[in-house]
Amino acid sequence: MAYLDRIEACNRHDPAGFVPFRAAGKCVGWLRTDFIVHLESFPEVFAIGSDGVALQRGLWTFEAASEALDRVVRALVDEGVVPRYHGERYPVTPGNREAAVCTLDRAAAPHFGVRAFGQHLNGYVRRRDELLVWVARRARDKWNFPGRLDQVVAGGLPYELTLAENLVKECAEEASIPEQLVAAARPVGAVTYCHENVHGLKPDVIYTYDLELPADFEPRAHDGEVEAFELWTLDRLADTLREGEEFKPNCALVAIDFLVRHGYIDPGEPDYLAIVAGLRRPPALPLLEG
Repeated sequence: MAYLDRIEACNRHDPAGFVPFRAAGKCVGWLRTDFIVHLESFPEVFAIGSDGVALQRGLWTFEAASEALDRVVRALVDEGVVPRYHGERYPVTPGNREAAVCTLDRAAAPHFGVRAFGQHLNGYVRRRDELLVWVARRARDKWNFPGRLDQVVAGGLPYELTLAENLVKECAEEASIPEQLVAAARPVGAVTYCHENVHGLKPDVIYTYDLELPADFEPRAHDGEVEAFELWTLDRLADTLREGEEFKPNCALVAIDFLVRHGYIDPGEPDYLAIVAGLRRPPALPLLEG
């Protein structure tokens, strides 16, 4: 059950506590009901009704909606409602990031319950007949989950960058992996989850990549977000996932997915089908038109 425990930890939320958030006539997120009171000070931006909250019709263009939401987020940061202003723009979308109707500061994404996108890269090496995987220890001064375990590279996906551009950037910043090596990274799917935290809802998508690194390559922290890198056996990776919560929660899902795809977790594993399905759950709170 331990693998499923990691999956369930990322999929806990109470749908009854949320109402739809609409922009440009589309449902793009979910607002916790106790957050709506903070939006009442912005009647020029939000139309608040019994069926949810919507951007006013005068804000249905990409630029107008983005600018209005940015003003709101900055004001909420000043009021202490949103803990900080991140400075990266995330797409606000009813589906894929390419269908974005506007953007929102990254720090406010869970407050508005919008789908956030990220990229995680599994770096591994082969020595003799054994596959070993690089694991990162997050810096102790990180804003979220300090000191927890992570993939060798993991980061959010800003609206302004393509997936390829952002992967190169994150690999350079977090692990000093040069672009010529990143070119060999293989996209291997996506992990999805929907989790309620203290700020709101995270119906997130993580694009996953595998990169076989040279046996003599050692990742090095460049931007201060990683304390150390260690090369682990799959046995150690599996034991750590089963035995506790040392991994950052969504990174645990990506690590489990890696073990499934490389055959370490196989159909003989109890709850194998539940594990596989649990890594790619459809949104429990669907994004509906209207």
